[in-house]
Amino acid sequence: MPLYHQLGQVPPKRHTVFRKPNGELYAEELVSTHGFSSTYALVYHCHPPTLVKQIREPYDVSPTIARDKHLKHTSLKGFQVKPKADYLESRVPVLVNDDLHISLAAPTNSMDDYFYKNSQADEVIFIHEGSGVLKTGYGEIPFQYGDYLVIPRGVIYQLHFDNSSNRLFIVESFEPIRTPKRYRNEFGQLAEHAPYYERDIKRPQNLKTYDEFGDFEVRIKKQGLIYPYVYGSHPFDFIGWDGYHYPWAFSIHDFMPITGKLHQPPPVHQTFETNSFVLCSFCPRLYDYHPDSIPAPYNHSNVDSDEVLYYVDGDFMSRKSVERGQITLHPGGIPHGPHPGTVEKSIGQTKTDELAVMIDPFRPLKLTKEALEIEDPDYYISWLS
Repeated sequence: MPLYHQLGQVPPKRHTVFRKPNGELYAEELVSTHGFSSTYALVYHCHPPTLVKQIREPYDVSPTIARDKHLKHTSLKGFQVKPKADYLESRVPVLVNDDLHISLAAPTNSMDDYFYKNSQADEVIFIHEGSGVLKTGYGEIPFQYGDYLVIPRGVIYQLHFDNSSNRLFIVESFEPIRTPKRYRNEFGQLAEHAPYYERDIKRPQNLKTYDEFGDFEVRIKKQGLIYPYVYGSHPFDFIGWDGYHYPWAFSIHDFMPITGKLHQPPPVHQTFETNSFVLCSFCPRLYDYHPDSIPAPYNHSNVDSDEVLYYVDGDFMSRKSVERGQITLHPGGIPHGPHPGTVEKSIGQTKTDELAVMIDPFRPLKLTKEALEIEDPDYYISWLS
């Protein structure tokens, strides 16, 4: 997370006496990453975060791999994933490797009777349809269409939706999600050339302290299993916190595209990065302004990375018959490019209204059983005239 933030009450110095009005001590918790060597937050609870009353039987949510190795351009019809009431049950993994899992979800109900913590991965939840509030002990973040919710591993959260029509594109990263290093100066500030700015980052607000005892179920994901923990105190009992490790959000609509005289390569659209993949945002923008420019992207050979595009909205001039929620996977090792006729059609065009999320993983992706159920089997021959 690029910014220091504080909410609620914290003592003047860390690891010092901090008492409640009745004289009891608040419980301090260090939430640290990479041991004690990377970003962290200091949290002050009304009660120790260790009051476990029961651990119920864990259950397996590991993806079922259907196609371990493949070399075929693939398209998935994402909106064919059927809605389900429960948030966790609605999450359908479709493309996975040892670095990240890509899932689709269409939950109809809010998380009212349990909490969730992913202890194995950072999560980026892209809101394609729906709105609501992300609730955590760190505070609340309202969300709407186009928001990326970035939830670091270890954060307990609930999603509360405004209605039953929701479509989510979810990336679980087994490495920390960060802003691209080339966008930051030596002090960590987003530089002038960056396509977004600190003002665009939505941080938690409206901290509410739930000083409650009872039975509170927290479903914790670790190594492909979900462990239902029952805690004796409310997980959102924060009286205050500060640091760098906390959930935040960024809207794809606040990404300012970088354009040029000739066609710009995908890295100018980069939004987040890890050591194992990059995530880019393709947004409405003006086309190239050279008099002989060809706006349509050129044919491209992916030599050492797969390419995933999640189509959100708008007109995709390099593709035919694109649907909202469609995913294309162009595996490394074979070229892909614009569909027949789209190059000529793009000449003279001045702008695009496309909106999409792209992921380039540096290791091959595998298709799950659920992915094959929504696959368009003829996509690989769609380049034939």
